[in-house]
Amino acid sequence: MKFYHSKLLNSYPNLTHLYTTKESGNLAFHVNDNKLHVEKNHELLAKELNYKKNSLVYMKQIHSDIVHVITSNDNFKNPPECDALITNKKNTPLMVMVADCSPILFYDDKQKVIAVAHAGRVGAFKNIVQNVLESFKNNFNSDVKDIHVSIGASIRSCCYEVGSEIYDEAKELGLEYAIQKKDDKFHLDVTQILKNQLLICGIKKENLEICDECTKCNSDKYFSYRADAKTGRFAGVMLLK
Repeated sequence: MKFYHSKLLNSYPNLTHLYTTKESGNLAFHVNDNKLHVEKNHELLAKELNYKKNSLVYMKQIHSDIVHVITSNDNFKNPPECDALITNKKNTPLMVMVADCSPILFYDDKQKVIAVAHAGRVGAFKNIVQNVLESFKNNFNSDVKDIHVSIGASIRSCCYEVGSEIYDEAKELGLEYAIQKKDDKFHLDVTQILKNQLLICGIKKENLEICDECTKCNSDKYFSYRADAKTGRFAGVMLLK
């Protein structure tokens, strides 16, 4: 299995994290893959990060701005329907799955809280990151200035062509700065929106890390829906030890 890590999050000894790649195998059960193969990929990942597979919480992602605070009912067999997870529970790995959308990892070292979020165009337009940061503050008494954020590989504006109706929607939301027009075609930069939203919410520039790899340009390394609609999912994973 091949992975990569966030340099920003690597320095915290009580935090385990990684981003998987295509070589790590598909981790999603909803993409018509052999369920036994998906289970095996999860078992290998659990072994790599030294957690029990059934303790992992992933999501039934629905392109929402819903943030779910982990409870004792959440586990591998019972994923909540949402697009962000947050917890201060130890030995409870959280997972976000993507194939062009942005996988986002959050960590507050002072309050010892982790969160993961799934942000595609809809999540960015709905400002899901603001909801995640509000959950840090309201549920765990975090100070935004203490939160570190890593955004993994995702589709970039070079490959994310959208229709004029998306431009119109972005304009209504004051997000047209993230759309470039090239040869009468519109290209959306979701990462630029997420970056601006995080900084506006109070995340320090030095506490924000963004992977510059485009998943479609690097579809040999990452699963990409735009490159191949029938595709798997790679993931971001976090775990408090």
